[in-house]
Order: sequence, then C-alpha cells, then structure tokens
Amino acid sequence: MVQVSDVVAVLEERYPPRLAEAWDRNGLVLGRPDAVVEKVLLAVDPVMALVEEAIDEDADMIVTHHPLLLRGVHTVRADTGKGAVVHELIERGIALFNAHTNADAAAGGVADSLAADLGVIDTVPLVPDAEDPSLGAGRLGRLAEPTTLHQFAERAANVLPPTAHGVRVAGDLTGRVETVAVLGGSGDSFLDLVRASGADVYVTADLRHHPASEAREEALLHGGRPYLVDVAHSASEWSWLKGAAKHLEDTLGIETCVSTLTTDPWTARFGATGS
Repeated sequence: MVQVSDVVAVLEERYPPRLAEAWDRNGLVLGRPDAVVEKVLLAVDPVMALVEEAIDEDADMIVTHHPLLLRGVHTVRADTGKGAVVHELIERGIALFNAHTNADAAAGGVADSLAADLGVIDTVPLVPDAEDPSLGAGRLGRLAEPTTLHQFAERAANVLPPTAHGVRVAGDLTGRVETVAVLGGSGDSFLDLVRASGADVYVTADLRHHPASEAREEALLHGGRPYLVDVAHSASEWSWLKGAAKHLEDTLGIETCVSTLTTDPWTARFGATGS
C-alpha cells in the first residue's frame, strides 16, 4: 500500500530539495502523509482546471512543477484563486506536491528532458552545481547533425506542447545551428552566460523585449550568435513530467497520468508575421 509520504520520498530522492534556489518553495503542499495513493496526476501548473482533471481521473495526488504557494499568502478563502484550489483539493482528499527549481537542476529533470526532446546530446550544465558539477541549471550540448535555425525552430514547435504563444525566433533563419543551450522557464537572466558559452542558439521562455534586444545587438557584433528561440513557459517545462511519471510507476508500482492540458495563460494570438 503506497502512501503520500512514499511518493514524496521517491520524488525528493530523484529531485533533491537541496538543488532548489533559496527563494523557492517545494515539497508537500497539502495532504495527509499517511493517505493512500493509487494514482498520481503530473502537470506543470496547479490550477483549477488541473484539479478538475484530477477528479475526473480519480487521482489521489497531484505532482506539479510550479508551487501553488510560492509567495506570501494571507488568506485561502474559497472565493480567491488559490483558496479555491486549496479548498477543492482538501474537500476531495487529493494531496498536492511540487518540485520546482530542484527539478530544473536534477538529472533527468526539466533541463535534461527539454534538451533530449530537442535532440541535444552530450550535455553539461549551463550553471554547474557547487557540490556536484554534473547537476545544475540549464544544459549546453550539441546536435547530432548541424541544421538551420529554421529547421531547429520547427523541431521545437513539433516536439513541445502546442500553445497560442508558439515558438518565437530571433536570428537568421538560414543560419547554422549545432551547439545549443536550453533553460526551462524564464531565462533572460542567463543571456550573458549563454553568449559566453559559445552556443549557436538559446532555447528558453519569457524573454522580455529589452534583454532580448540587447542580446541580439551584442550577437550581431560577434557573428550573429546566439540565436534566440522563445517558447511558452509551460511548454518549456512539460517534458520532464514523462520521466517523473515513469519513475513513480517503476519504483512504487502505482498508476500515473501526465496532463496534456494547456495551462499557458494565453489563449489566442493575432497578427503574427513571418514564418
């Protein structure tokens, strides 16, 4: 009989909490540690639509990437967004756990899975962990065969979950791409580091106008690289869920389900130019 505490132990061994950033919040958010778990639903965002999916799937526990309660919360009234999620989960007896920046940095986590789905091999951490340099934020690697920026961006659009955001590209679409840097989630604070790494292209999410513009201006002075590929935040962090689900199945013998709900907040896009 598998309990919530067993699921927590397995996930925290695979995605060690010590790898998390100091500002982050990870672990069991709500639920009884001794509650029985037969099915786990995994997803990126702890939103109400996901809770409804968990109810439909008859899941006893939800594992998400993003924390529900990251910043200070002073009320969980049922008529607030977060409060509604908390109340529904408690009333339904569904536990909630999250692994955020620790899953970003861990082996087989967000960075490794994103790189693998994009065909990036021979990876090393973009920012090595101080205790174990084989772990850390982001990944830097290469493609088995060089390609163009256009073809690489098309691959990203094909292998990542579809969103209204799509895949935005900055750079010469005919340019050669071989070395690739990836970082799931918001990545514009790593732009200088990526440029110093010598990567041909950088795949991340949430690139803001000014950091991206300045990065491209610098790149144009040095051969045009790195090119930028900006994908939806949720899409960049979805791939690792498949591995986490399989690990739970193999280790604990429980049933899992990876959500394919689009939880990116944007629902449509108009007037886009280019191809």
